[in-house]
Amino acid sequence: MSVDMKTMVTLSSGILMPVIGFGTFQSDSSSPSGTCKSAVLEALRIGIRHIDTAYSYGTEGEVGEAIRESGIPREEIFVVTKLHNTHHRPQDVPKGLDTSLKRLGLDYVDLYLMHFPHAYVPTENFGTTRKPDGKPVIDHALSKDYISTWKAMELLVAAGKTRAIGISNFSILKTKRLLEAASIRPAVNQVELHPYLPQRALLEFSNENDIHLTAHSPLGGAPVGVVALHAGEPGPLEDPMVLSIATKYGCLPSQVLLSWAVQRGTSIVPKSSNARRILLNTQVFELAVEDFKAIETLRDEITSVRMNDPKNHIGFDIYNEVMEEPVDE
Repeated sequence: MSVDMKTMVTLSSGILMPVIGFGTFQSDSSSPSGTCKSAVLEALRIGIRHIDTAYSYGTEGEVGEAIRESGIPREEIFVVTKLHNTHHRPQDVPKGLDTSLKRLGLDYVDLYLMHFPHAYVPTENFGTTRKPDGKPVIDHALSKDYISTWKAMELLVAAGKTRAIGISNFSILKTKRLLEAASIRPAVNQVELHPYLPQRALLEFSNENDIHLTAHSPLGGAPVGVVALHAGEPGPLEDPMVLSIATKYGCLPSQVLLSWAVQRGTSIVPKSSNARRILLNTQVFELAVEDFKAIETLRDEITSVRMNDPKNHIGFDIYNEVMEEPVDE
C-alpha cells in the first residue's frame, strides 16, 4: 500500500476524490474566528486537496476564504459540503446548496452529501425549530421520506452545482431503500468509522454496491455534548493495543488509526488546527498483516462504541438495522 495526498479513489460517478482529506468541524465553539481558515490554508499548503465542510459546521465561509487565498486553482481542490436537516423539503434542497455555495464563494462543489437522513422543522430562515428543552422539532414525515430529498439532490447534478452526490450517517437499511428508488447512485456515504466502530457489515455492503465510505471521526472524535453518549470514556487513541503498535512503528497512535482506515479502503477527513498534526495526519503507511488484524478486531458488533449518536437528542435511532426509525407517531 502506497498512499499519499495525491492518491485518488474513483467514485461511482466517475470522478476522482483524494483519499486523504481534511475535516473542518469545530467541536470547540470557543475557537477564535479565523481558526478554521488558518487550518485549511495550512492543509492546502502541505498538499491536501480534499476539504470537507458542511452547512451546519459554520465553517463554509472560512473554507472559501482559504481556498481563494491559497492561490490554488479551484479545479485542483475537491470540496465537499452537506445538506442541512432544515433543507430536506424538495423545494428547499437547491436553496440549501445555493446558500452553501454563496458562503464558500464557489460556483459548484465536487460532492454534496445529505448530512443526515432525518429532517428538522425549519424556521422562516431555515434555522432549527426547537422545543422548550432545546431539542429540535422533527419533521417525521420527511424523516421517513428521505427519498424525495434525494430526488431533489439528483437535479443538482444536472444543474452543474455539484459534480457528485452522496449521503452521510446512513445505515444499511436506509441505504438499501434509497438505492431502490435512486436514479443516481450515492457516490459516497460518510460515516463514523474507527476501530471502536469498525462497521464491517456497512463496509462490505458499500463495497458490493459501489458506494465509497469516507470515515469521519477516524480518531474517535469529539462530538458536541448533545450527541456524545460516551463522553469521558477512553477512545481508540488510548487503546493499549493501538499504543503498543504505535510504539512498534515509532509513530503516533493517530497515525496508526488513520493508516488502518486507509488500508481497509476508506478515505479519511481528520481535523486539527495544529500545523504539525495536520502534516502527521497525512503520513499513513501499510501496517503488517498481524497489526492490521489486531486493530480490525478490537471491537465487534456487540462491543462497538458509537461516539456520535443523536438518538437521545432526536428521539429515535437512525442507525437501527432491524427496523427503520422514526416510526409512525
